[in-house]
This record gives sequence, structure tokens and C-alpha cells, in this order.
Amino acid sequence: MPVAETRQRTHPQLLVRRISIRLRGGRAADWWIGALFLGLAWWLYKDLWADLDRAYLVNGGQDQNMWEWFFDATADAVRNFRDPLVSDLQNHPLGVNMMANTAMLGLGIPLTPVTLLFGPTTTWALVLTGGLAGSAFAWYRLLARRLVRGTPAAAMGGALCGFAPPIVSHANAHPNFVVLFVIPPIIEMLIRLWQNERPIRNGVVLGLLIAFQIFIGEEPLLFAAVGLVVFGTVYALNSPDAARAAARPLGTGLLIGAAVSLTLVAYPLWVQFFGPQHYSTLDHESGNDLAAFTAYASDSLGGNRAGAAALSEGTTEENAFFGWPLVILTLLLVAWLRRLAVARAAAITAAVAALLSLGLNVVVDHDDTGLPGPWRLLNELPLFESILESRFALVCVPAVAVLLALATDRVLDSARSVAKGRVVLVRLIWVEVLTLVLLPIAPTPLDVQDRRPVPEFFADGGWRPYVDDGSVVVVPLPSVGDAAALHWQSVADLGFPLAEGYFVGPWGPDRIGVYGADYSPTSALLGRVASKGTVPEITEEQRREARADLARWRADVVVLPEHRHGAELAATLTALLGPGRQVADVQVWDVRHLDGPAAR
Repeated sequence: MPVAETRQRTHPQLLVRRISIRLRGGRAADWWIGALFLGLAWWLYKDLWADLDRAYLVNGGQDQNMWEWFFDATADAVRNFRDPLVSDLQNHPLGVNMMANTAMLGLGIPLTPVTLLFGPTTTWALVLTGGLAGSAFAWYRLLARRLVRGTPAAAMGGALCGFAPPIVSHANAHPNFVVLFVIPPIIEMLIRLWQNERPIRNGVVLGLLIAFQIFIGEEPLLFAAVGLVVFGTVYALNSPDAARAAARPLGTGLLIGAAVSLTLVAYPLWVQFFGPQHYSTLDHESGNDLAAFTAYASDSLGGNRAGAAALSEGTTEENAFFGWPLVILTLLLVAWLRRLAVARAAAITAAVAALLSLGLNVVVDHDDTGLPGPWRLLNELPLFESILESRFALVCVPAVAVLLALATDRVLDSARSVAKGRVVLVRLIWVEVLTLVLLPIAPTPLDVQDRRPVPEFFADGGWRPYVDDGSVVVVPLPSVGDAAALHWQSVADLGFPLAEGYFVGPWGPDRIGVYGADYSPTSALLGRVASKGTVPEITEEQRREARADLARWRADVVVLPEHRHGAELAATLTALLGPGRQVADVQVWDVRHLDGPAAR
């Protein structure tokens, strides 16, 4: 495998000596490198950590509210010995299929004590910060063990894997694409199986790791699987003898790993695909603009938000922004390292991932060329039809990191063989090259803003006299556009369920996955008033629909917090339900009298 290839010309006794030195000094280096990665991750989130009560990652839309709710609902389920795979705390009473959403139960469950003691925002910040640092460190350890001899080369590769612009882009809102520290150990187990190292034991460990990753993030696991299939195929074709020797132990380990992982995740996956509130597919196609690969991301030293926004679907989906210096250097490294099978495999993996990420049609600087993209080959396949193809560019990150680590290791190693006076010069030149290439894509601290204040009605328990066992209807109803009510519910210690919300659930007879609830006539009506600020003429039919929706939501109370169109919303609700009353800083409509026990 790669480690053997890069060391095949080293004298065995010298290799043993180097390994022993590395083992003695490696632990101290690991501590320093781990601390460096943790410090860098904290620096990116320093403004979030500075005020966990009010700070909100502004470029993530409503995702922070959603993720904090996932962590809070998971902790609440554990505390009350309920099934964490589903929850009816939003979209009441239908609920939310947590397995069909990115709830990250693999972290939410073990971090339950943190959530209960310090709140879901602390868990959110901890997962993001630890995810960036832990992923960078895991890649560093894999590179150091299996690919390169030099610690600097492995550290640089790990840093790129953990803090590359596409990863930092997702760090605004998507912890499932930040917490990737399980992927390198999975690769480590595959390498051990390739080398015929205890196939049964390592197969079991592989299965456990895959199961854990499923509970952290299934989409990154799918991307990793595709990347590894491409990498492994190319590497095997370049090393046919080794591939034949590895076929039996690798096959054995994979079968054992599949059996172990399926045993652990069979029921959760059944809930995800067939359980309550499951959906058939999530339709959102979005390929990368080819010009994005040479552009700079929003949250990088060389980038600007306006330029990046023109080439992406948003700040959290800048999946292909590597910058033109890194693209050029990568192409040069491919030419230089082409004799190494691992370099060829990494290069082809990056190329395939980049091509797949272009989507159904190739677009260059906003111009649809009309050329079909390779994604057409996968678009209709199960699982693939529900993912954003632009995210396949994330597979390029570790592939490029492998090439940079290999090159750095070779440069540092070759410097030892030149004249003594030129060692420093060779290293300085390479450091300057890396600085020119990597400094423009270095990450910058992520933007935060103050949260919308929590209404006193929720913060001080004013809701309690108005809630029996039904739901609270916050107007306008929480959705992908405004999910602040999920945070208010958490502040109220999840004391009541919410009508509708922000999650992924089924819509229509075909159960197409959509973000948010299947809108009712009343929520759509109130949404239009909140958006346009005009009071419609309310008909008797709309009043009947409102009462039917309240019965369907099993609502106890309708709550109108402060809103820029609050007067218009209040007038609409009064026309629908009759007069409300002011309670603390909200207007309230007690609707428990509108539907009887039979309706509930």
C-alpha cells in the first residue's frame, strides 16, 4: 500500500531506526499539532464562544436553530427514556424522523450531559470546534502512519483536510460535513485489510466505525465510499500482484464489516426509510460552476463574499473553491509524482470527484455549455438522487492533501542529499511556494450576529397557563425562512411541542422530501401576510380551514411575537379566531375551546 511504496528504496536498518525515533518523538509532536489544530478551530469560532447566549452564525441561515434543536431534542429523549430516532416536539403531532434528518445521533446521544448542563448552543459550538480540529488531526495521523515520513508533511496535509475552504464553508452551518474524524480510521482499517493484518478483528472494527459514521453523517460516508472505490480501483490496477494477494483478506474484512455495521444500524435505517415521516427522495440538484475551482471562498484571506456568491449556491455550499494557485500547483504535482501509484490514484480520484460535482450540465462562469456532466450516470440511482452533487468536490480535499504531503515529504527528503549549504535554501523555496499557494485560502473567523431576543412569554414561563398537552402555534409558523421558534422552545426547556417547523419531511402523495412541513392553508395564509404586510379579506371557508388546522396541530395556543407586520398579522388572526390578548411581550389566542377531546 502507499507506505510501502514511498519507502521501498530505504535501507531496512535505516528505516527501523527512523521508525523508532519517530515513535519516541511522535507523541510530543502529536500533542503540539493537536493543540495547533484546536487553537485554529477555536479561532474560527472565537466570536461564537465569546457569547454563547446570543451569538449566532449569521451565514448559516436558520441552520443553527435547527441543529441546536436536534441536539436538544436528542438529549430530552435520552433524559426521558424515549426513542431518539423520532420526535414530535416540532411538526406536532406528526413529528420528525430524526434518522431521516441530519440529527447526528452519534454525537448528540453521548453529548447529552453537555446539552442538559450547558444548553444546546454549547453542544453546537463544541461539535463544530472539535469536529474541525479532530478531523484535521485524524487525517494527520493517517498521513503520518501510512504515507509520509516527515511530521511537517503530514501536519500540512492534515491541516488542509481539516481547514480547506470547502470544509470551512460548511463550518458555518453543517457539522455533518465538519465532523469527519471517523473517515481516516475507516481508511486505516481498509489499509490493514489490504496488508492482510488480522482480517477478522479489523473487519469488526471497520464495521463499528462505519456504523458510528452512519450516526454522524451518511452523506459524507457515501462520498468517502465513492472516492475510496475510485482510489482503490486505480491503485489496484497499478499494483496487480498486490491486489491479487489482498483480495481474500480485504474481501473477508469487508464482509465482516458489512455484517457488523448492518446488525447495528438495521433498525435505525428501517426507521429512516420506512418509519414515521420518512420520505422517498430529496430533490435538489446543484452542480458546481467550473470557474469556482479557481476562485477564492468567502471565508478565506483571498476571497470576498460577493465574488464567491456569484459562483455558488450560498456561503455554506462553496464546495469547489480551491483558488487558482492551488489548482496550478496540484496539476504540476500530478506531473511530477506521476510515477507513484498512490499519486496517480489520488489525482484520478480528485478528477472524477470534480467532474461529478459539475452536475447534469457543465457550466463555466455562469455559461451553460450544453455539455452533459458525468453526474447523469448517477443521478437516478438510489441514495445518489437525494444528494447535492456539488458536494462531491469535497472528495478533492483529501486527494489534493495527499499530493501536497507526498511532494513536501519528497522535497524535505531530497534536501538532505544536496550540499549542506543548500539544504536551508531548498526548504525555504518550498516553504515560500506553499505560502503563496495556501495563504490566500487560509480561513478567517466566521461571522456572527446577535440572536433575536427570546420573547419573555417563553423565557419567563408565561406560556405555562396556556398549554395543557397540545402544541404552540407561533405566528408566522416556524419554517426554513425563520426557525427562531425552535430556539425559544429550547429556552423553555422543551416544555411544549410546536406546530410545523424546520426539518426534512415528506410532501404530497409521492412523499417527496422537502424542507419544512407540508404547508396547511392557514400557515400559507399567515406566511403571505408576514411577507407582504397586507390583510386579506377573510372568508368563512378560511375560518373553517383555520379551525381544522388547529385541530390537526392539536393546538392549545396561538402566539404572535413582535413582527415587522405584527399589526397585519394580529388583524388576520382576529378575523380568523376572534380577539386575542396581550400577555407579556406577545399576543395570545387561547384556542383550547375551539376543538374538543374528540378532535384531539
